[in-house]
Amino acid sequence: MSDFTSNFWSVYVTGITLVSILACALLLWFSGKAKAMTASDNSTGHVWDEDLREMNNPLPRWWVWLFIITIVFAVVYLVLYPGLGTFTGSTKWTSIGQYDAEVAKGNAEVAPLYAKFAAMPIEEVSRDPQAHAIGERLFMNNCSQCHGSDARGSKGFPNLTDKDWLHGGSPENITETITKGRMGVMPPMAAAVGTADDVKNVANYVLSLSNSPHDSVRAELGKSKFVVCAACHGTDGKGNQALGAPNLTDNIWLHGFGEAAIMAMVNNGKVNQMPAQEERLTEGQIRVLAAYVWGYSNNAKAN
Repeated sequence: MSDFTSNFWSVYVTGITLVSILACALLLWFSGKAKAMTASDNSTGHVWDEDLREMNNPLPRWWVWLFIITIVFAVVYLVLYPGLGTFTGSTKWTSIGQYDAEVAKGNAEVAPLYAKFAAMPIEEVSRDPQAHAIGERLFMNNCSQCHGSDARGSKGFPNLTDKDWLHGGSPENITETITKGRMGVMPPMAAAVGTADDVKNVANYVLSLSNSPHDSVRAELGKSKFVVCAACHGTDGKGNQALGAPNLTDNIWLHGFGEAAIMAMVNNGKVNQMPAQEERLTEGQIRVLAAYVWGYSNNAKAN
């Protein structure tokens, strides 16, 4: 790790860059001063294809000046912009700074448009054609990678088109989720449940809560063991949106369905993260995006 925390590479890059420029300058100077051994006809004595002679003529002026301009440009560039190790250049330019400036400029240009939506209830925003089009683009660029272009999700990624919400489906809840993100943690519970057989019984009891195919005998045996799960999922298994604990009675399975999937969850636990978007999107963009997502499960035309 010392190679990455010391200034060795900065010095190395600086040295290589400056030596390269100096070497180019010296090569140009040397080529103009060096005298080649020539014959009486001003050739070097090298002949190819019987009559093709190498002459000892000076470099073309345009070539020399192009070389000089290239060297001068390199020096000026390295003074103005970063290129010499940790030296940031006199302009203090960075790609991140340019990106931030361009984003800020773009946000300023569309701010009046988002201001119009800020004065409207989210329910109304979700039905506005212009807001819907903007929300769709925001969703495709920022959300579809996980939730899918149709917002129906996949294994491990929630379906946003139904009425099943881990943290609540109100406009306020959705806005908070997009803004701050969510961290879902299901700890491994096998040790608390008991033996491997007890885990299997609990899995069958969980399946019974949604009338899914299960072993009724094992489900009855697992009912008493479910008490360790009830702290988050509730005694009735309907979940807890304050904790993001899923409802186990609705037959909607985020991480897989069946005895084996539930046993794996109890044995190994699961960590899911919805990244916060507040540093990537403006408040106005988040509002329009929240309205678009809310509309999926509340507007008939969005479904």
